[in-house]
Amino acid sequence: MEQPITAQADESALVAAFEARIAAGESIEPKDWMPERYRKQLVRMMSQHAHSEVVGMLPEGNWITRAPSLRRKMSLIAKVQDEAGHGLYIYCGTETLGVDRHELLEQLLDGRAKYSSIFNYPTLSWADMGVIGWLVDGAAIVNQTILAKTSYGPYARAMVRICKEENFHKRQGYEICATLANGTPAQRAMLQEAVDRIWWPALMMFGPSDTDSPNSAELLKWRVKRKTNDELRQRFVNLTVPQAIAIGLTLPDPDLRFDESTGNWEFGEIDWTEFFQVIKGEGPCNRERLAARNQAHADGAWVREAAAAHAAKQQRSSTQAA
Repeated sequence: MEQPITAQADESALVAAFEARIAAGESIEPKDWMPERYRKQLVRMMSQHAHSEVVGMLPEGNWITRAPSLRRKMSLIAKVQDEAGHGLYIYCGTETLGVDRHELLEQLLDGRAKYSSIFNYPTLSWADMGVIGWLVDGAAIVNQTILAKTSYGPYARAMVRICKEENFHKRQGYEICATLANGTPAQRAMLQEAVDRIWWPALMMFGPSDTDSPNSAELLKWRVKRKTNDELRQRFVNLTVPQAIAIGLTLPDPDLRFDESTGNWEFGEIDWTEFFQVIKGEGPCNRERLAARNQAHADGAWVREAAAAHAAKQQRSSTQAA
């Protein structure tokens, strides 16, 4: 059934007022009117981000017991804890859009939801902990500092704290890389091998090329995103190449060169076939990651049940006292 003309006019007026606020740089808050499409895009984007934080705990958590010193062990535990907190902040943000986090978790556990492709690759050596901190968290910072200016208030505010903690993670990772780079020949070789494996998947973290990104135009129009995937990827490369040179690492790209006319480091073609295979569930560790999350969810059932029972008991006590 078609909407009545008056309803269509009202909707058009609301959309025009909403877009005027966006154009003026105003922040959209949970109780403000927003187009349903804007809400759905935010839920999709924020839930993927939250899922990425939660799944991202797995490859690093695997190395906590094998960290080479107590200091490294404590730092890695703190980092994994931070990532759990980041997931919580963002799940809370999605709930301001009328979505239950339990619904989002079900989508993650049954494989319907997506998360960052980078976490579907294995971590094969201690050097991976340094390279993930340097490259993966470095890529996240480039993306998230822009998200701290996103048009949706709760998401932007969550990014402020998250970015501060991600900067710590990046410094921690780069310190590990610098230490290994100045270590024994075997340590330097281990570090270079990790860089060779992780460099290209790190570039894929920004998503498909702008020509193949179905959501970018809409997200840019509503200022959910402020930069395109390719713009963010280029900024990451520009920041990272000098850091690699500083500690004597070679990035695995024979086409990498500095263009004096643009001030950019030009890089080779990304293997987008690999990227799309990974996000479709055919990466090296897709099944392993989902199995681990499902096992953790099942193992934690008693905690959730106990928390629910305690909350119910508290509610009964409050009711009786009243």
